[in-house]
Amino acid sequence: MVGVGCAAFRVYDRAMDRTLSRSVGALAVTAVMAVAVSACGNATPPASASPSPSVAPSPSSTASPSAQGSGDFAVVYAEINEQVRTIRGLEEKTAIEPTIVSPEEMTQVLRTSFDEDYPPDEVAADERLYHGLGLLPKGNKLKDVYIELLESQVAGLYDPIGKKLYVVSKAGGVGPVEKVYYSHEYDHALQDQNFDLEAITDGLEDETDEALARQALVEGDAYVLMTYWLQQFLTPEEITEVIRSSADPEAQAALNQIPQIVQTQLIFSALQGTQFVGGIQTSGDWAAVDAAFGDLPASTEQVLHPEKYSGGEAAIAVDLPDDLASRVGTGWSVVDEDTMGEHQTAIWLGSPGIAAAADGAAGWGGDRITLLGGPNDAWAIAWHTVWDSDDDAAEFEVTAETAVGKAGGPGRILPGDGGEHRWVVIGSDDAALGKVANVLGLAG
Repeated sequence: MVGVGCAAFRVYDRAMDRTLSRSVGALAVTAVMAVAVSACGNATPPASASPSPSVAPSPSSTASPSAQGSGDFAVVYAEINEQVRTIRGLEEKTAIEPTIVSPEEMTQVLRTSFDEDYPPDEVAADERLYHGLGLLPKGNKLKDVYIELLESQVAGLYDPIGKKLYVVSKAGGVGPVEKVYYSHEYDHALQDQNFDLEAITDGLEDETDEALARQALVEGDAYVLMTYWLQQFLTPEEITEVIRSSADPEAQAALNQIPQIVQTQLIFSALQGTQFVGGIQTSGDWAAVDAAFGDLPASTEQVLHPEKYSGGEAAIAVDLPDDLASRVGTGWSVVDEDTMGEHQTAIWLGSPGIAAAADGAAGWGGDRITLLGGPNDAWAIAWHTVWDSDDDAAEFEVTAETAVGKAGGPGRILPGDGGEHRWVVIGSDDAALGKVANVLGLAG
């Protein structure tokens, strides 16, 4: 992304199944606000959500863009808490005590949580899948990529497991930047107490697409709330300071070095989530957003095309043969299995995949992908995709030819049952590719 600045996201895909809610300095606050304005009209809350006089911004919280002294922390937090609760309409059931940390302290928190939440065997499996698809250069280690991104971008964090809220402060105080991040993370804490964030993410270890869709709801909620809060409780000078602070060239340079599949998994929920939730909130107020937590989006297709969410259009269930590995041959096993979904399919096809799905991924109906490992480091990928129409499948096939050419080994796009079906088969060599294609009845 170009011109990005501060924003917040919750890292959530298969790779980071139980990870934390995080604010980053890599998506422009201006970009997020632009999405919110587009989705929410003028991004001003309806009258019912306006703050009462008792929580109007006081001179101590808005009159100066400089950071608050440590003695004022509790007062500042309490004030923001009440403002956020009034806008969002959620109850604080248990007291939330935020912690201000230095960038160095946050780095340690991130490294510890990464190792706890992303076991080495899962890192290795996802890394091999991304290498095979050509989404991650073979010289790149997935853990190193994630850590580099998070260390350069994270500015706030809510841990739904430990129930702890952190905000990074480079100066050790609470200024406009920290207040914005805090409003976002405090909303996550309220979500957790009212909707149980762990339950929302439970059981999706091999369902990245559905996980990203649910995360778009969680993050979009916090972004829309943050936008409303920022507009009401920061002065124009403070907003300027927030935008200026977010335009960190070092953070942007670090982001530019991150493979696109990792970047876009992390920022999908920020931008698309804001638009998705903004549309729900403006059409039905916060009660409609609350209702969405009881009717979670089931695919990134539903987030990218909200009419499919409101219409209840479910993904097509796609299964792979349970005995595929054993049929390929002795010594073969399943290394990884997942659902890519419309968003990640668009990334593989070469689209930025943020503002809208690529034409080649539009019309996605469902998919399932597996990575098989064999003797002597042989491997193969079998990816079964189903499309809404024959034309959608044909368009995917044409677009996918270029992506297959960039994969980590020889690959083919095959029709399978034809019509709405297309298979992507990639192997470490022609022999591995041929074995899998033959077992699936695709060789010809």
